[in-house]
Amino acid sequence: MDIRELRYFAAVYRERSLTAAARACFVSQPSISTAITSLEAELGTTLFIRHKKGVAPTASAEQFHAHACRIIDETDAARGLFKKPSTKATVTLGLMRTLDVPRTIALLKPLTARGDVALRLVGSDEPADARIISKSMLRKDEQFVALWSERYVAALPPSHPLTLKETLRTADLAGMPLIDRCHCEQSAFFGRNAQRRQTAAIAQSEDWAIALVAAGVGIAIVPEGVARGNPDVAVREIEVKVTREVGLAYRASAPLADALKDLVGKLQKQRRRPTSGARGGSTGTGRERRAAVTAGRA
Repeated sequence: MDIRELRYFAAVYRERSLTAAARACFVSQPSISTAITSLEAELGTTLFIRHKKGVAPTASAEQFHAHACRIIDETDAARGLFKKPSTKATVTLGLMRTLDVPRTIALLKPLTARGDVALRLVGSDEPADARIISKSMLRKDEQFVALWSERYVAALPPSHPLTLKETLRTADLAGMPLIDRCHCEQSAFFGRNAQRRQTAAIAQSEDWAIALVAAGVGIAIVPEGVARGNPDVAVREIEVKVTREVGLAYRASAPLADALKDLVGKLQKQRRRPTSGARGGSTGTGRERRAAVTAGRA
């Protein structure tokens, strides 16, 4: 009896099929059959009953399975007893609250796919190796690699009368119940340009802002990526052309982790490549605007 035979036995017990067990163990079916036959001869009992759909464990197999699993676990533990644990470099990334989720996911995947990196995410105002922020939040000691640019738009309840317009003027919003966002980096700008501003609610997060819009509480001025693809709200352009540039910020004076060096290098190469079409900055309306938004997804 050896550990290989025990592993094959456990696979057959789990899969209830010699073919499936062979596939799971990456060996041929005869190898599995030979191992089971050898075990049965050594133990002096029948472990599996063959039938048209596979195999069924006998009472002996039920009893032997617990012992086999314990031996397999102890063998694996013994093999790893003196192995040095793999070391991962912790990369702390600060994220501002108002981020385009699909684009952020696409940005984080190269970091999470690395086996030598343990990614830790914190708020944009907490200590971090780098931050994904709006350029307006950039500190004096930071460098900035642009990722995308997007406009601010109006998110409205689908049944709101203003959805009949493709572009909303400042006067259209006067007296309308508005949903303020606690973490809007352009709040000062919109506050200066609001006429007879009526605050209906203050949302603690973007999800809450969109949820309140969908519930009919009011209108929210949000980055286009926040409202994109949400079927519960209607999105309209606003006359005031306000955009924000989102990018990766990092301190030039502090050494970057290798993973971030690679990421920054890739981002800089992408920015130097000529691109066609607009990303998050299209100015069309109706179907053209929706097509541009879809094409702009990262």
